[in-house]
Amino acid sequence: MLNLRKEREHKSKLPGILIPAEIEITDQLDQAVKDAEMLVLALPSHTVREVTKKLARISLNEPLIVNLAKGIENDTLCRMSEVLSQELPEKLHNKIVTLSGPCHAEEVSRKMPTSVVIAGIKQESSMEAQKIFMNKYFRVYTSDDLIGVELGGSLKNVIAIAAGICDGLNLGDNAKGALLTRGLAEMVRLGEKLGAKASTFAGLSGMGDLITTCISRHSRNRYVGEHIGKGETLKETLEGMVMVAEGVKTTKSAFQLSQKYKVEMPITRQVYRILFENINPKEALIELMTREPKSEIWS
Repeated sequence: MLNLRKEREHKSKLPGILIPAEIEITDQLDQAVKDAEMLVLALPSHTVREVTKKLARISLNEPLIVNLAKGIENDTLCRMSEVLSQELPEKLHNKIVTLSGPCHAEEVSRKMPTSVVIAGIKQESSMEAQKIFMNKYFRVYTSDDLIGVELGGSLKNVIAIAAGICDGLNLGDNAKGALLTRGLAEMVRLGEKLGAKASTFAGLSGMGDLITTCISRHSRNRYVGEHIGKGETLKETLEGMVMVAEGVKTTKSAFQLSQKYKVEMPITRQVYRILFENINPKEALIELMTREPKSEIWS
């Protein structure tokens, strides 16, 4: 924290990007949120509940609450807006929105063209956030499908790990194209079962984020998969990372959801087995490719 205040640069995560002087840097939560009109929660998904519990103990006005975390909580299987609603006072529930889509910080911080989508419990809150975030290099759309937007941003990380495994095994472009397509089909199947709209997964928080995360050199989840595909263990890969790969924890939740709701998600299942049951990626690939023949069904 002292180095961040002094140098105003996070050298390991965003080298070369200076934090503007007018932004105050603090590690005191009550000081950070005092009199806030908007709170932006840029947190790893597994810390959202802990931080939100602390927020709930602070006297807040009625700020707009913008969640950036992309994940599904382990054990509870809650989406991030559900976690926020469970911990925050009821008066704030309609102020909760989630921003999602293909938006790597490495590019947004350099003002490279980016488009995202915002969805909330109340449409007015989404539109308020849209006005605040929109500018000439950051285009913001709104959606009325909060479930779909949050699931898309979370589940694509599981498929991105699989995409990285493809890269680590040097499986080629045909395999990657098939993986993204069938991975998206899995996302739609689970999404519809949980109340999302299939069309949302064709948008920025679904296909848009999926493509970006599966091919980008910035993608932490693709990185995890690539190193596992090259023979590293999950433990070895995570120990060598500075950033958090949300897809690892989300894989557990996605697999549990598929079991709970009896949704066929073969790619998710094999990623789960590779990460947590130590199955060899090549064996998982063979199982995927030799499943019972069937017609191509989208949902």
